Amino acid sequence: MSSLMLVDAAGLYYRAFYGVPAGRERVDQVRNNAVRGFLDMMASLIGRRRPGGVIACWDADWRPAFRVEAISSYKTHRCHPDGSGREDVPVELAEQVPVIAAALDAVGIARVGVPGYEADDVIGSYVAACRDRPIEIVTGDRDLFQLVDDTRRVKVVYTARGGVRDSQVVDESWLAEHYGVSSGRAYADLAVLRGDPSDGLPGVAGIGEKTGAKLLAAFGSLAGLVAAIDAADIRLKGAQARRLRDARAYLDAAPTVVRVASDCPLPPGVDGALPRRIADPRTVSELALSHRLTSNFSRLMSALQIP
Repeated sequence: MSSLMLVDAAGLYYRAFYGVPAGRERVDQVRNNAVRGFLDMMASLIGRRRPGGVIACWDADWRPAFRVEAISSYKTHRCHPDGSGREDVPVELAEQVPVIAAALDAVGIARVGVPGYEADDVIGSYVAACRDRPIEIVTGDRDLFQLVDDTRRVKVVYTARGGVRDSQVVDESWLAEHYGVSSGRAYADLAVLRGDPSDGLPGVAGIGEKTGAKLLAAFGSLAGLVAAIDAADIRLKGAQARRLRDARAYLDAAPTVVRVASDCPLPPGVDGALPRRIADPRTVSELALSHRLTSNFSRLMSALQIP
């Protein structure tokens, strides 16, 4: 069966916004760098990796209530200062996101967001639903390493270090080499212990990636480590044992935040099939003219092999 590419859309358009020059011809023009960069990265991914299908996964809720209820600090530092609870996104990026959505819809590339869930959850749910299909997850976010599964042919195309052109393909051997864990599930356990300041997750004081990997190797899993904490296992000693006991409540709550959902209600009938023709030629033409995207659309059409 042909592969399915699941794209963390926000990860790509943030990368485009900060990495592609503004390129305005006049001061009064709306910036289009995020749109241009996004379309070009999609063209590069499709052209180079030749997936059988693509779904752009969307953040319908950037800070879901169920995660905030588990750990109140989740993404707090990224909230807009007006107190509305919305994400603090640069205005010049925010005004381009609807254009990116419209461009995908007009071309005919599937775009899926589910109310109450992040794009990560949409990706996790497609991974769970498409059990017999090879999957490549395109992201610059390490959180999605937890979905890596060699048996099920689920890999991550990691863009944070080399971008789309020089991305790293993350499989279980890559996780073992770089993080000392043997599976995606073990990576999720490691992420709980380590924490993630960019998401407002404190982790366990004094436990970084190397120590976390050693603890997971010794106790088998986060659940095994928690059981050892509760049993006052003699292998846990001194300051480390004290820090783990102090973090006991956090260790109960954090998995709800760290682990992506696998059961969010996906829309029926979306398989990510690549378009064989432009879904809405008129809108593509209008966007190309109004946002100066003619060459970008052309490259995407070429990658999709649409004449």
